Amino acid sequence: MRMGEGGKAMIYRIKTLVVVLSSLAFLYGLAGNGRAADKVSCMLDWFPNPDHAPVYVAKAKGFFEEQGLDVDIMVPADPNDPLKLVAAGKINFAISYQASVITARSKGLQVVSIGALVQHPLSSILYLKSSGFKTPADLKGKRIGYSVEPLYRVLFEAVAEGAGLQTSDYDIYRVGFNLAPSLLSGKVDAVVGAFRNYEAIQIELEGREVGIFPLEEHGVPDFYELVIITHSKEIEARPKRVMAFMRGLTRGIHQTVREPKASLETFLKLHPDLRDELNRRAYQATLPFFIGSPKQEPSRWVEMQNFMLDRGLIKRITPVKEMIWMGE
Repeated sequence: MRMGEGGKAMIYRIKTLVVVLSSLAFLYGLAGNGRAADKVSCMLDWFPNPDHAPVYVAKAKGFFEEQGLDVDIMVPADPNDPLKLVAAGKINFAISYQASVITARSKGLQVVSIGALVQHPLSSILYLKSSGFKTPADLKGKRIGYSVEPLYRVLFEAVAEGAGLQTSDYDIYRVGFNLAPSLLSGKVDAVVGAFRNYEAIQIELEGREVGIFPLEEHGVPDFYELVIITHSKEIEARPKRVMAFMRGLTRGIHQTVREPKASLETFLKLHPDLRDELNRRAYQATLPFFIGSPKQEPSRWVEMQNFMLDRGLIKRITPVKEMIWMGE
């Protein structure tokens, strides 16, 4: 059967429409400025955990993609790697610590904080409530375990000094990241450097009540626990990309705070091995610390840097305007 002219015209129009729609689909798959999504890397500070939920939410919900970015979230083999790799120009972005950024800048490394992820210290002094401690002054004559040298030893010294203690009034040992086991086993009476949203919950899940002395309430500046960093050259050469990354991350943070249950489920779908009581409670404990992010105040950088200089953690000051980026 031969097709009439009307049928042929209809087929032609359909084929033309298919071509047009295919072309539009292809163009839609490109970034809004007419180019393919820009591939960038972002390395976590440590293994995936609830601290990183906003980053994963931003990627899963397409917030980075909307900004024209294809973000590769990377996990470090060592917690020192993220800052080193950013400083070497090997990766674009990373999560790091405010104190680490200040130390790196004092040594001449060109890393810059472009926003805060966790607004206040998660690191704290933990002890078992059965010990009866009420204030840091009660740690006189006790054994203290700390994680990272020299930072957390120095932070504890500041707390102890504020409580009227001398270094001879306590014994302090480096226990590394065996903080909860050291406390539970009785090896030490208190630990510093433990996270109130993680180790504290670990201990509680072991059936022990835990007490917390927040560092920022006992003589240590209210520092940013986690910040987002990049290289100064990244900002100079590709400011629009940096701004795009931060816009995507900002939406991820706000989404996590506004819709915590749905955001937790998004995170756990990506990390089913973390679907347990520890991580659910850790997530809930972390949520208040996301509020206000990614805003960072220059005054808090000045205060922490001066504290570190006074305590001998750094030997020189870096102008804060060189150390942080405010999106300008």
